[in-house]
Amino acid sequence: MLRGLAAFYQGIVIQRPWFSLLLVLALTIAAAAGLPNFKLDASSESLTLENDKDLDYFREIFGRYQSGDFLVVTYRPNEDLFSDEAIEDLRSLSDDLAKVEGVDSVLGMLDVPLLYSPKLSLTDLSAEPRTLMSEGVDRELAKQEFWQSPIYRDMLLSPDGRTTAVLANLKVDNTYLKLVKQRDELRSLFKKNALSPEQQLEYERVSAEFLAYRTEAAIRDKARVAEVREIVASYSDRAEMFVGGVTMITADMIDFIQSDLVVFGIGIVLFIILLLAVIFRQWRFIILPLSTCLITAVLMLGMLSWLDWRLTVISSNFVALLLITTLAITIHLVVRFRESYGEHPHWSKDQLVMDMVHYMLRPCLFTALTTVVAFASLVVSGIRPVIDFGWMMTMGLAVGFCIAFVLLPAGLMVWPLGDPKDNGDQSKAFTLRFSRFAEQRGTLVIVLSLVAAAVSAYGLTLLKVDNRFIDYFHKDTEIYQGMEAIDRRLGGTMPLELIIDVVPESEVATESSAEEDDEFADEFGDEFGDDLFADESGESESVYWFTTAGLSKVEGLHDYLESLPEVGKVQSLAIAYKVAKDVNGGSLSDFELAILRQALPDSINDVLVKPYLAIEQEQTRIAMRLVETSPDLDRMTIMNKIRDHAINELGFEPEQIHFSGMLVLYNNMLNSLFDSQIMTLGAVFIAIMIMFVVLFRSLSLALVAIVPNMLAAFMVLGGMGLAGIPLDMMTITIAAITVGIAVDHEIHYITCFKREFAKDGNYVATMHRSHGTIGRALYYTAITIIVGFSVLALSEFIPSIYFGLLTGGSMIAATLASLVLLPKLLLVFKPLGPEA
Repeated sequence: MLRGLAAFYQGIVIQRPWFSLLLVLALTIAAAAGLPNFKLDASSESLTLENDKDLDYFREIFGRYQSGDFLVVTYRPNEDLFSDEAIEDLRSLSDDLAKVEGVDSVLGMLDVPLLYSPKLSLTDLSAEPRTLMSEGVDRELAKQEFWQSPIYRDMLLSPDGRTTAVLANLKVDNTYLKLVKQRDELRSLFKKNALSPEQQLEYERVSAEFLAYRTEAAIRDKARVAEVREIVASYSDRAEMFVGGVTMITADMIDFIQSDLVVFGIGIVLFIILLLAVIFRQWRFIILPLSTCLITAVLMLGMLSWLDWRLTVISSNFVALLLITTLAITIHLVVRFRESYGEHPHWSKDQLVMDMVHYMLRPCLFTALTTVVAFASLVVSGIRPVIDFGWMMTMGLAVGFCIAFVLLPAGLMVWPLGDPKDNGDQSKAFTLRFSRFAEQRGTLVIVLSLVAAAVSAYGLTLLKVDNRFIDYFHKDTEIYQGMEAIDRRLGGTMPLELIIDVVPESEVATESSAEEDDEFADEFGDEFGDDLFADESGESESVYWFTTAGLSKVEGLHDYLESLPEVGKVQSLAIAYKVAKDVNGGSLSDFELAILRQALPDSINDVLVKPYLAIEQEQTRIAMRLVETSPDLDRMTIMNKIRDHAINELGFEPEQIHFSGMLVLYNNMLNSLFDSQIMTLGAVFIAIMIMFVVLFRSLSLALVAIVPNMLAAFMVLGGMGLAGIPLDMMTITIAAITVGIAVDHEIHYITCFKREFAKDGNYVATMHRSHGTIGRALYYTAITIIVGFSVLALSEFIPSIYFGLLTGGSMIAATLASLVLLPKLLLVFKPLGPEA
């Protein structure tokens, strides 16, 4: 069978090269036709776990409280913020923002009710309150209220009194929530193989409808952010202004990624062309490898476009990884062809190309397969975009391997043979310096490797999983400055919600026992037993979270949250309680609180009560914003700290406390990625070890080969820990990248070493010959990729910089491990048997 495949390959690729090239060209054109449909996805679904229960809970809370997304515009005028000109400017700005499609309401210091300018009485609260735009309002009193009131402090006015925020609340997309609920219900049945034929068709229809709607929603979101920015730009001559919000961050991330894909993709290709020209100095060895890489990328991107598989923030480096893996294969093929031609200048073109293919097929095939194993850990992550990324890399490696072994040999067959530039003399090969160092400084190599392992192990203990969006951007970029302004002056940027359910009924009765002794309540108990103050919807005034017992507990937790340096603005029912006690001149009874809740006008109720109380579910909500720029911010730690304090110090039951928000979902996603990428590294190395045994047919040789591989991976991860670079959704795949690169080097080196060793059985001579042959291919690949990807250091998107630097670091670690440590281990342990 293998002979039949070899004969078929030789007949199609070697003997009919033009047919093979035209076939590849036709496939490339067909794939390229789909590129206009190529899409990037930065939706919440692309950054969350597919089966995350917290995601279902988040959507439930989202719909219940109608707490939609928002955009924040900061406004810092050139003149006094409370001057007539600035206030008129703010009014105009608010009106312009209100006209933007998708904006539900605009809230700023001109619109909020004033309760302390002057201070109202409890009975005054039932009347429609005044605002800053009302006639006769004392602006100095209003300024003091915005500064000191528990309602507006750290929300509307900066500490220096010069910056305010205008909040554009976006409409809750109930169509999106409805479609995603339908899709998730059917997907749950699909995973259980419980779909009927009719439900299967419905599942496919709803999935397609949801994907189409999500695409349209993303376009609308991007257009909305652009429109808001245009509005802000029209005021920039009169004030310093920034735009913030999760929607804005998402839109900017997509823009940065698209820009990097185009600008730096071209830059990387140009660097690769330059380096190939310097290394090989022949047009065919520039054009053919480059064409192989580009055609592989076009084929994969075209296929993804036709299948509507979308690159996400996590998989945005897919094209770059494809370039790396495909370029490595082509360089190995070119180096082998040049060596063979230099050694056998009288061979025919057929013989030279077939020798190249025969010599490199097995190591390249196993390199591809073991790299697939490295990326296979992504498939078990539970995150759909990450799973898709794993499959993308698997298919990309297969496509790159096939195109390399078709396009490059066929191209060499149609290209004039020319003169051999490589005469087979390896005595001056630069890589021999590595082999001489391994031979002459062997003890130092082992010691340095042990030190590197120890330092890496320490670095691994410092490695943390975190995701701070503000760290994705340079400090001089508009998005960073805007996020920092909101973070430092206006109460934080990253929203987090704390949802508290009512305590069991028996405990409510115990906590409310004081009410039974309330003489005022007893006096009116019989007369108002039929709930005189119930509203038309049947809501009772007896709502636990609006009683003194419930509000006192919420207030205690609210005050604790405000005391945490990582937490910015906190909003809850506690604010309404504080205001009510303040204007009343003391505490209120449950009866007075019930009357107050029913009597509040909508303008106050919509600000102080409605967003934080779900009467039917007997649930309250505390909304807070975390300070992203806080140097000590650790999301998991802060959530655990809040939960522990609520339970151990304030007496809440564990089942009462629930966190919600995109921060929780991102945190779950990162932990899942950490588990799938880092915690499964051991299983990945075992799988690679087994493949090494199959390839090398020697357990001892496989053990020797796996050591440099593991060291390279741990050096990169440990280096990240020492450098303080967190594992986040952009850097988490570096483990798979490092393993894939190191595996490539080890397989090629040991395959060559075995062949050379068979010639004379001398380990030292074999090492030098191997460095002079395959060592050059490894060195050329490393230099090309390190220098080519260094161009990413010029990006304005920090994750792109990290990717370029970490990829270069992975390549350096893998190259040193393969050309210095691996040879020394072979000399020490002699896994191929005694010398001849």
